[in-house]
Amino acid sequence: MMLRRSTLALAASALLATGPLALTTPAPAAAAAAATTALPHRVLFDNSKGETAGNADWIISTAQPDPRTQNANPTTEKSWTGALSAWGVALQKTGQYSLKTLPAGSTIGYGTGAALDLANFDTFVIPEPNIRFSAAEKSAIIRFVQNGGGLFLISDHDRSDRNNDGWDSPAIINDLFTNNGVNNNDPFGFSVDVKNISTDNPRAVNDAADPVLHGPFGTVTGSILRSGTTFTLKPADNPEVKGIVYRTGSSGNTGAFFVTSGYGTGRVAAWGDSSPADDGTGQSGNNLFNGWDDPAGTNAALALNATAWLSKG
Repeated sequence: MMLRRSTLALAASALLATGPLALTTPAPAAAAAAATTALPHRVLFDNSKGETAGNADWIISTAQPDPRTQNANPTTEKSWTGALSAWGVALQKTGQYSLKTLPAGSTIGYGTGAALDLANFDTFVIPEPNIRFSAAEKSAIIRFVQNGGGLFLISDHDRSDRNNDGWDSPAIINDLFTNNGVNNNDPFGFSVDVKNISTDNPRAVNDAADPVLHGPFGTVTGSILRSGTTFTLKPADNPEVKGIVYRTGSSGNTGAFFVTSGYGTGRVAAWGDSSPADDGTGQSGNNLFNGWDDPAGTNAALALNATAWLSKG
């Protein structure tokens, strides 16, 4: 998708350079290029893997697949119902993103022709999955990234099995990395640590050139960890892997709390806890906390910058 945008943008530039006539009478190709360039970045949030199990409410809206059917012009996180609504509303308000949710009971697919197939999106967000991916779903996710998609994974701590099916998010994500049928040798270059870290305020590395730490939504200084985990980097498996936020006292290949990587022509980001994305609002009956605005971190900037980077915005 990004290649097509770039190609059409170059075509538009060439037409504009041909002289005054081209400026006063736009050619059809130039008009098509402008329309294509204006297409929003397409982000799909997953709710097919138990993201609302137990006390979790990791959705941008109860209106699914299209959150705009709840409120077409959201202004605050309370405009949509879900503990990730602040994330969704912030993207929606820019006018540069098209957001959808893969509802509960759906199957993750790639190349199936379905409306919510991953091929129709630039970025796929999986916020703390609590149901194991099927073999076909794991293959679909890896191929999506391999062919240019952006994957945003959020883990939680060890033994965070909210639906009591024997699988928690660290085990589910590690299973995706090692048993996907496309590349079972840790394709993204990191694994989820099987840990339960009660609290910490991880800090960002000093890297002025990093597009996630210094992106369109602000500068990231750190995050919060409230019962979560970390990642171990394996650059021998994938040299593109990079830790950009670390647990206190950690650096290098251990103790990374926020990780980015690349695979094929796609990109990957992973966060070690669901608490930073929690905006404290959501469906009644859930005990939620506002980590999104917690002053101990810059969690909104981190989530939004990462989404922009994954979407190649």
